[in-house]
Amino acid sequence: MIRSVVIIGSGNLAEALARAIAASPLELRQVFGRNRDRTAAVAALADTEGASDPARLAAADIYLIAVSDAAVAEVAAALPIDPRAVVAHTAGSVPVDALPARFPRRAVFYPFQTFTQGRAVDFSQIPIFVETSSPALRDEVEAFARRLSRTVLYADSALRGQVHLAGVFACNFANHLFELGGEVLRRAGVSADLLRPLIAETTAKALDAARPAAVQTGPAVRGDLPTQKRHLGLLAGDERLCELYRLITQSIWETSKRIS
Repeated sequence: MIRSVVIIGSGNLAEALARAIAASPLELRQVFGRNRDRTAAVAALADTEGASDPARLAAADIYLIAVSDAAVAEVAAALPIDPRAVVAHTAGSVPVDALPARFPRRAVFYPFQTFTQGRAVDFSQIPIFVETSSPALRDEVEAFARRLSRTVLYADSALRGQVHLAGVFACNFANHLFELGGEVLRRAGVSADLLRPLIAETTAKALDAARPAAVQTGPAVRGDLPTQKRHLGLLAGDERLCELYRLITQSIWETSKRIS
């Protein structure tokens, strides 16, 4: 059974994992990272040891490599990890074989959520996608993941890539559109805070509906061309926003016709 854990990394996900593991029946033995101050801060949040010297890397059943996608292979290769341990990275779009082959017990442990420093999340509600380098390891890693989350799914690299892409649309792009709405209000001399109730209700409706398109509103879904023309007039001079407006309006219209 996988019980003891070392988290490698000190970013947003590493912090969330440290908090979640510290509050679980699992044993968090160490947070290891190159940034000494940040590593110490994350370790303190989870009441565990922080380390930055590879010679002080703690022994554990599993090492969760929570670093940027591009750094996964380099970080794993540089650490003196016992080959009997499970070595898992947390990246959604990185294959399991990005981890060095000298680790026979390789895995992916991908929590499907957005993470922000200082913001607490309920890990039990977060879907975790896992993949292992061998069928024999699958049960162990899935059982470990279930100590943290109620939803654990097995997904190979191809499926995780699709999941990651979906997350970019639903999280990163949606959040950016919230920011652009605020930009329009700020240009007009109005506080962007006025959008908060609208953002909250939009999100709540999308979660309550069978699918978000079923509760789509606005001039695009209505095919209201005069209003769309007025909006583009208000955006005149900012071709970036005009192009986004046109593309998203057309996409909403086409989607609404497919599901009507």
